[in-house]
Amino acid sequence: MRVCLSSLIFVARFLTGAALMAVSCAMPAAAQQALSTSLPVLFDARERLPKPDLSTLVRLRFLTSVDFPPFNFADQNGKLSGFHVDLAREICDELGISDKCQIQALPFEELQGALSASQGDAVIAGVAVTPELRKSFAFSRPFLMLPARFVRNLKAPIDGRTAAALAGHSVGVVKGTTHEAMLAAFFPAIKPVPFDDKDALLAAVKDGKVDAGFADGLQLSFWVSSPSAEKCCALFDGPYLSQQFLGEGMTIMLREQDADLTAAINHALATLSRNGRLQEIYLRYFPYGLY
Repeated sequence: MRVCLSSLIFVARFLTGAALMAVSCAMPAAAQQALSTSLPVLFDARERLPKPDLSTLVRLRFLTSVDFPPFNFADQNGKLSGFHVDLAREICDELGISDKCQIQALPFEELQGALSASQGDAVIAGVAVTPELRKSFAFSRPFLMLPARFVRNLKAPIDGRTAAALAGHSVGVVKGTTHEAMLAAFFPAIKPVPFDDKDALLAAVKDGKVDAGFADGLQLSFWVSSPSAEKCCALFDGPYLSQQFLGEGMTIMLREQDADLTAAINHALATLSRNGRLQEIYLRYFPYGLY
């Protein structure tokens, strides 16, 4: 299972190679103002993670896929690109092992088996952390969380800038999803309007049949900037993060016995987070932010 698999399907409709940046730069001004370009820091500044000695490491093989834009995809020239690809290279640079690093793409469903068979050393492809997987694999600390967000129709008469202003307004959500459960738990004063799928929800927000919607922030950030939204809408309040509803976030999966490599990657991620290089990668692919 991949982190927020529905996000992959939705975003892939809009993004292929160079179109990734073109769509983001076409974002309406109102939507740009509603977004923060700051990446939440997931590592405590006071925490010092040790850097294990990797001098005996022969090579570090990162495994990814090509079907998860903007995280990993093949660009217009067939070159492996994306947030995860750039991050893997930065991790290797930070650990001083760039000459030992390789990044290989496989079909997503083959990644777990390839890691188990030692055909790679680390999977960076948005694999969702589950209790079952933790029985067999190790995971790095999370480096990115995918938030839930509200999206509002700009013509809707919403008096206020926080979710409290949505009480009494119609707010759409896809029924049977974690976002429906999260909306009910976080905002009991909001009466949800259920929809069968994401397309129906977004069409209703665009057409003004509901004043707002609540869904995955990755999907919504690209949708408000896409031609299909026709500058109708903007992200509103938030972001909202919840491990209970949204999972542990983006991590790197490793073999359980590779404790030193896991610790080294955690050290690199913490350093990249603190020195701003993780933020730089984030802004390459999310120039107006998810938050």
